Amino acid sequence: RIGTVPIYDRGEVIYPDIVMVYHPQVITMGKSYTMPFYSGIKDNGLLIINSDHDLLTEEDYRVLGEKNVKVLTKDFTQFAIDIAGTELATNMAMLGALFGALGTVSKPAIEEGIKDRFLKKYTASGGTATLDSVIEKKFKKKMDLIQKNLETASAAFDLTAEWAKEVGLGQMLEDPSAVVA
Repeated sequence: RIGTVPIYDRGEVIYPDIVMVYHPQVITMGKSYTMPFYSGIKDNGLLIINSDHDLLTEEDYRVLGEKNVKVLTKDFTQFAIDIAGTELATNMAMLGALFGALGTVSKPAIEEGIKDRFLKKYTASGGTATLDSVIEKKFKKKMDLIQKNLETASAAFDLTAEWAKEVGLGQMLEDPSAVVA
């Protein structure tokens, strides 16, 4: 959750400005709490889908078009593999894509956040700790891991920043200088 004021609510977001689909099965197999998966997205919203092909129907495009929702479909898993050498960097590609599209968080701020996450002993959950262990085994040195994540996030940032200009995506947050994550 990202906003211009602290967010304390941990429940489901009913009316999101942005929907990010990390796994195509959310769409293809209906693995979403709401159907369609973009139900409730606000006007002028953003939909980022990690897929190697277009998954939306004509009806989806009609509904999203009426709401002026911008849609970006890109295989961010392959993007991560091409840059970092592993699909485990897909989340960094998606993060970079989000911030590139929004234009609200600078590359240095993203770099600082990634370094903070991987250089400190921050653990969000047991699952995160397990994933960290797997990732660290894949990369001989933690700095290699950080560098690959930075490269992936940065490349995705550049890609979507350009896309956002092409499709006329304006800033979605009212005061980007006050972003909290």
